[in-house]
Amino acid sequence: MLTGKPYRLLVNLLTVIATLALPCAAFAASAGAPHLDGATLSGLWVLPFVCMLLSIAVFPLVAPHFWHNNFGKISVFWALCFLVPFTVKFGFSLALYETLHALLLEYFPFIILLLALFTVAGGVRLTGTLVGTPIVNTTILVIGTALASWMGTTGAAMLLIRPLLRANAHRKYKVHSVVFFIFLVANIGGSLTPLGDPPLFLGFLQGVSFFWTTKHMLVPMLFCVAILTVLYFFIDTYLFNKEGRPAPEGLDASNTEKLGLEGKVNLLLLPGVIGAVLLSGTWDPNVQFNIYHVHVELQNVVRDLLLLGIAGLSLKLTNAESRRLNDFNWFPILEVGKLFIGIFLSMIPAIAILKAGNDGALAPIINLVTGANGEPVDIMYFWLTGILSSFLDNAPTYLVFFNTAGGDALHLMTDMASTLLAISAGAVFMGANTYIGNAPNFMVRAIAEDQGVSMPSFFGYMAWSFGILVPVFVLVTFVFF
Repeated sequence: MLTGKPYRLLVNLLTVIATLALPCAAFAASAGAPHLDGATLSGLWVLPFVCMLLSIAVFPLVAPHFWHNNFGKISVFWALCFLVPFTVKFGFSLALYETLHALLLEYFPFIILLLALFTVAGGVRLTGTLVGTPIVNTTILVIGTALASWMGTTGAAMLLIRPLLRANAHRKYKVHSVVFFIFLVANIGGSLTPLGDPPLFLGFLQGVSFFWTTKHMLVPMLFCVAILTVLYFFIDTYLFNKEGRPAPEGLDASNTEKLGLEGKVNLLLLPGVIGAVLLSGTWDPNVQFNIYHVHVELQNVVRDLLLLGIAGLSLKLTNAESRRLNDFNWFPILEVGKLFIGIFLSMIPAIAILKAGNDGALAPIINLVTGANGEPVDIMYFWLTGILSSFLDNAPTYLVFFNTAGGDALHLMTDMASTLLAISAGAVFMGANTYIGNAPNFMVRAIAEDQGVSMPSFFGYMAWSFGILVPVFVLVTFVFF
């Protein structure tokens, strides 16, 4: 439940937005939409976004109790730290447009998709005795990685994180399993189709064929998966032996339960989620609603309504006791929802500056992807797309570099296939570098902490990712780019 003055302030702001926007829904945008020129923004406008990231990184370490009770208010605070001065300088009209654009076209579709996947996958309960040995844990990671490209990284992560945690409940060392789960299932596993990760879906909407990523990303993905899976198995084996090869207390042949599934109806609903997403990318009725110059397309409205309906069906058709035994609760999705509204709003100037390209404050970064003769530098496309995707939303970051490389899907898929591969791999692979690089990262962390796993801090997780993933990505650079 949202409470407190910052929330009331945000609600009042959105009420004003809605009141002003509704009359505008009837007229076309012929009057001309407000336009934010990123070239006019200095780097100082990115400060609220940086502070938002620092809050996520620092507060859980220095003031964990305060953060746990107030992270939503802190998120709204940093959003307002951007919106208020932006409104004063550029006017209410532009501020209203940018807020509505971020909420209607980015945040609400983002959180509705996560809600549907979280609800449906959380209704599937793996029953039976599953003991977290190195072989069992590695098998769960491999299965989740294989599923991620076809049911989305969020769907695969929400489906398998709870069985992994239950299997290892008796283990002393569990953090490494969750960290590698984020690396593989929540990120790298989503490399093969537009269903796997939002950046690839954006590419699909721009004209990249559905199976282009399957063909071109398969070998780089398998390269990363093979290294990380083998490394995980050796780490888990070492820690398992260090613990004395523990078994769950009181477990013997007489009380071993066969594996089974509860909530199977949700396995029928998951294809519905996938179908709703595909529908929005393939069906174009050429109908749209203009809400204060923001074009909301009918197919996206239908998609979001279908996703909410599927989530409702999942709740209605799944036994409540089964969800309870599955340790299902709403905190992870609430945490993501509260934090990412601050992230989506405060990062508006960062994305605008990037879109300005050579005319923006980040022009030196954009210039790095083009050689002296105008040819694309694939290595820089890979690393810059990846690094920015680690801290910004990887979907718009992908789109920025997709357009920087020319924006012609047919040309990129053929003559510039290595460049498109670099952009795709950077956006998907390096979403694992931080907790905010991809939405499932935060959700997995929240579920793990809810189950009593003491997860690393923001910087602590980056120590894992930089120590393990960055060397792997350096190898990817030498082998593929």
